[in-house]
Amino acid sequence: QVQLVESGGGLVQAGGSLRLSCAASGRSFTSYAVGWFRQAPGKEREFVAVISRGGGTTNYADSVKGRFTISRDNAKNTVYLQMDSLKPDDTAVYYCAADRTSRSGTPRIPEDYDYWGQGAQVTVSS
Repeated sequence: QVQLVESGGGLVQAGGSLRLSCAASGRSFTSYAVGWFRQAPGKEREFVAVISRGGGTTNYADSVKGRFTISRDNAKNTVYLQMDSLKPDDTAVYYCAADRTSRSGTPRIPEDYDYWGQGAQVTVSS
C-alpha cells in the first residue's frame, strides 16, 4: 500500500516553468511505476508521463514531449514532474498515480494504476 501527495501546483505565465512533486509513503516504493495524469474541465483524464519502477524507462504523451521531464528520487520517496515551456493548454488538475499490478513497466492508462494522489491545480495564463 502506498499513499501519494502532490505539491507544487500554482499559477504561471505561458512560457514559464513549474515543478510538481509526488511524495509517497508506505513500503516498497521502488516496486511501483509512477505516472502523471491531468484532467482539464470538461475533458477526460489523460496520460502525461510515467517512469518505470527502476527509473530506467520513461514515456511521455506527445503533447508534452520535449517540455516535461519525469524523474524519481527513491531516497526521498518522491517523483517529480518538471514542466517547462508551459502553455495555456497545460492548465489542468494534475494527479500522480502508482502502479504495481500492470504487466507493463510504463503503463499509460488510468485503469492500470492502483493508488492516486489528491491532485494539484496547474494554471497557465496567456
